[in-house]
Amino acid sequence: MRRILTVLAALSLAAAVAAPLGGSAPRMWVGFHDDPSFRWEGDRGATLDRVRAANATLVRAVVTWAQVAPERPANATDPFDPAYRLDDLDELVRGAQQRGLEVLLSIWGTPRWANGGKTPNVMPTRLADLRDFSQALATRYSGRNAGYPFVRFWSVWNESNLQLFLTPQFDARGKIVGPRNYAKLYAAAYAGIKAGNPRALVGIGETSSHGRDRELAGTSDTIAPGTFARLVAAANPRLKFDAWAHHPYPVPVAMKPTQKVRWPNVALSSLPRFEASLDVWFKRRGIPIWITEYGHETRPAEPAGVTLAQQAAYVRQAMTILRADARVQMFIWFIWQDSRTSLWQSGMLGLTGATKPALSRYAAEARKVDARNPLMQAKAGLRTIPVRLPLREFCVTNPPGSPIGATARVRLGSTLVSVSQPLLTLGSDCTGAATIRVRVAAKRTYVATFDLNDDSGLTAQRTVTIVGR
Repeated sequence: MRRILTVLAALSLAAAVAAPLGGSAPRMWVGFHDDPSFRWEGDRGATLDRVRAANATLVRAVVTWAQVAPERPANATDPFDPAYRLDDLDELVRGAQQRGLEVLLSIWGTPRWANGGKTPNVMPTRLADLRDFSQALATRYSGRNAGYPFVRFWSVWNESNLQLFLTPQFDARGKIVGPRNYAKLYAAAYAGIKAGNPRALVGIGETSSHGRDRELAGTSDTIAPGTFARLVAAANPRLKFDAWAHHPYPVPVAMKPTQKVRWPNVALSSLPRFEASLDVWFKRRGIPIWITEYGHETRPAEPAGVTLAQQAAYVRQAMTILRADARVQMFIWFIWQDSRTSLWQSGMLGLTGATKPALSRYAAEARKVDARNPLMQAKAGLRTIPVRLPLREFCVTNPPGSPIGATARVRLGSTLVSVSQPLLTLGSDCTGAATIRVRVAAKRTYVATFDLNDDSGLTAQRTVTIVGR
């Protein structure tokens, strides 16, 4: 009862006591990650329209530091230093906001000037360089700069337990060192993000689902996610973060969402053990989970993949598993469309652009967990319930501080029990506070519908479900 439900925690609400309901779906931010389709393809605007039509509420993008800053900036903390190349990211963030979508930005990849001419998976020589870059990026998307929307969600590095993205994972004696290095890397980026935008929510880890925990000649080094997280905590148990981000892909790729794996690997079926372990390792309770990549590859583009029918079934199965887990705040499918330039063929669209059956299944499941529509519990006897609503669409044409009109209708079953017309104030984070007026009775479910509008005629609707306890 003490855990705050997904959307409430994500928006830092301190309203009535809210918690997941037994047997009911918690809310999740649900979306896609596909940088080529969302940032570089010629039809990227139309693609984002289709993403929103699939009931997505979020898109993820990887911000490769080495590409954004190929040359050292003169003033690294300046979000508009001319060395930074962010036009495509600016367009994505603006395009997402126009469609009412939140954004998750994942920072990774060291420039050569910052690590002695090495590859992007090598840590910066000076962690202050990463901190400065993270601060510049978070400042740019802090909501304080006109034309640069507020970005709520952030994470640090990508699959940090794999040599492919972070090296070394072992020292010359074969001792695991990757987690300790990552703890330093993360702390630097977190400090920068929070300096640029104190309201940002930052995920740690971004771990891959599998690893070996030992060197194997001729193969890329990997650490199992359970081992990696445990050693990150041992390196710095006081690290601050808002969620652990994880990629519980099935391995091999044809396996089901219910696949059982040997601990300390972590698949969907392992999440309860992983969550409990994270609490112990970091000495915290109820650490949230972000699933920031997941997918099932399909044949024939991936010969070892699943059939189109199986992919559709697995979408539903995976989201059903996650919906039952009150800690999971986010679920991102990788990718939107298959591509001959990609090694991963798990798209909702095939190589020709044809829609796979999984897309309609995804849209149906996403509708059930829309994080913009809070689900709450409230104590019996309460007469006013404060709530903060996502108002992302209104930030496109309205500056912070703008009034957003609302008509709130509260129903108990089919009976209308109250009507009010609160005036919300648009925050720079694209949210607004309102109050639901109803006398709460135990074991009764109330549905408050907010019909929202601004001076230009833009409209939107949000629904808050309240269960008395």
